[in-house]
Amino acid sequence: MSTPELYTVHVSDAEIEKLKRKLGDAEYPDELDADEQWRYGAPLSDVKRLAEHWRTGFDWRKAEAEINELPNYKSKITVDDFGEIDVHFVWQKSEVQGAIPLLFCHGWPGSFLEIQKLLPLLKGGDGSPAFHVVAPSLPNFGFSQRISKPGFGLTQYAQICHHLMQDLEYSKYVTQGGDWGFYITRIMGILYPDHVLASHINMIRAQPPSFVSQPALALKHALTPYSEAEEAGLKRSSWFQEEGQAYRQLQSTKPQTLAFAFASSPVALLAWIYEKLHDWTDAYPWTDDEILTWVSIYYFSTAGPSAHVRIYYEANHNPTSVVPGRERATQWVDSVKLGLAHFPKELSVVPQAWGKTLGPVVHESVSERGGHFAAWERPDVISRDLQDMFGKKGPLYEIIPGKSGY
Repeated sequence: MSTPELYTVHVSDAEIEKLKRKLGDAEYPDELDADEQWRYGAPLSDVKRLAEHWRTGFDWRKAEAEINELPNYKSKITVDDFGEIDVHFVWQKSEVQGAIPLLFCHGWPGSFLEIQKLLPLLKGGDGSPAFHVVAPSLPNFGFSQRISKPGFGLTQYAQICHHLMQDLEYSKYVTQGGDWGFYITRIMGILYPDHVLASHINMIRAQPPSFVSQPALALKHALTPYSEAEEAGLKRSSWFQEEGQAYRQLQSTKPQTLAFAFASSPVALLAWIYEKLHDWTDAYPWTDDEILTWVSIYYFSTAGPSAHVRIYYEANHNPTSVVPGRERATQWVDSVKLGLAHFPKELSVVPQAWGKTLGPVVHESVSERGGHFAAWERPDVISRDLQDMFGKKGPLYEIIPGKSGY
């Protein structure tokens, strides 16, 4: 166990200048003469505009200063067979004595920065519970260490997040996550059931209820027609399966080949991530500076601009007896109380009955707008769900002994 140290994000002038040189030398592809370019991928005009702004107008030092206004820390966390790993994390320690420890876990292509809008909403007061918020950069992401040894899969990501919370003296805690945060926090609940007492998730991966395992729920599901919103959600899920997951197949099978593009070309990294920011949100009004801040965190990552894609391969190729695959996260977990947030432009939009196959659901919200990056797009919903779950009138009030949030 190491003592957490305050951390300041700082990218060298040489790295910034190198980026600008690469952007200045960039070559661009042609594109079809089509009225709708997005169906083919990121439009040339958008990527050119963003790349030129990245080179001449975007102020990384300003973005960096705003990041450093967050309570950034670093600590060495021990993982079995991998030794000590440097982990960067945001840690907002509440002044409320009974504040609830909350681990926030990001996914791809997000980062620790997604916690930024939630932090002021989780301080408590005015009848709302307070939280100690811990938001790590996962290894190979942001400002945490690169993992060079093969085999760092879901079990190891779960372990590093759990050990971080233990090192911060949060023996029992709750979690929030989407994307890889869904998988990692779910696996944490499987591996550490005495410590992970509740989870809130905003990307809900689940299957229809089975007559074998949940006959009552399955019967109700069979007899209840899907709502209009649920039908639209299934269409959204089908779109992702048919038109939106090529990135996942590449990153899950041959990440190293793809890494050459990201290491060589910042424009390739920009286009790859920008496409997802556009397609995976619900018409969120991204500013160019927002987009470039998100992409810059990947480009200037401590692990380099290409290590992030390896999580897909490692998660799929390192089974254990307890976690034979990431599909285990989509199955019943008895020990963890669940809160579910449904958004219409998520990648996986399942009927509410499906979500109840994941575990004991104690709270659900259904929003009319919102997409994949819920903490960034709809921090009001995520914070309200957490307050409703753990507040004095909520189902999980005082679920952690001595930690009521008040």
